[in-house]
Amino acid sequence: MSLIRLDRVSRYYRMGAETIRALEEVSLTIDRGEYVAIMGPSGSGKSTLMNLLGCLDTPTSGVYELNGLNVSEMDDNQLAEVRNREIGFVFQTFNLLPRATALRNVELPLIYAGLAAEERRQRALEALERVGLGGRVNHKPMELSGGQGQRVAIARALVNRPSILLADEPTGNLDSKTGMEIMAIFNDLAATGHTIILVTHEEDIAHCARRIIRLRDGRIASDDPVRK
Repeated sequence: MSLIRLDRVSRYYRMGAETIRALEEVSLTIDRGEYVAIMGPSGSGKSTLMNLLGCLDTPTSGVYELNGLNVSEMDDNQLAEVRNREIGFVFQTFNLLPRATALRNVELPLIYAGLAAEERRQRALEALERVGLGGRVNHKPMELSGGQGQRVAIARALVNRPSILLADEPTGNLDSKTGMEIMAIFNDLAATGHTIILVTHEEDIAHCARRIIRLRDGRIASDDPVRK
């Protein structure tokens, strides 16, 4: 069974008297362990698709199944539960708490999940080790480079052991060298079986994935494997 299944999913928005058709009958499947990039020009629907896949929004019509659950018809509380359990988010802007240490930032999802302090600490330390920041656990965001900040954000996304890592322009605020170092982490995670969905407008970043889905005008324009 696919980890993700979208069946004729559409998302419309009302803007005054106008209806914006952000997604139009999109159907796709993503299997467990896949590494997928989503690309498209501004206005193509990739942010809308990202929000739907991340359970931040629900379709106007169609069916979205995540890990066997029909999330299309869930209310906000149910969606929040699924997000916390199934999805690790990595954003362009890192979204770290400035006064908290790297360790504390990574622990946050586990606090919401209700884990005991010692288990939280152990899992957060393991996640920081995984991204090469075992020696920076007590540093605050202002004491870290941009690349290190994004590593903390990746560790935080991993700490709940989610089904999917959803990365939105994860290298957008980084120079090209640091960006490729961050992509090397995603490549390592993909090699160990993590399911990764990456939204980017950069071709070289997209080609780190194994499959590229291109959107245009709210529809899938192409869906092809990456030839390495």
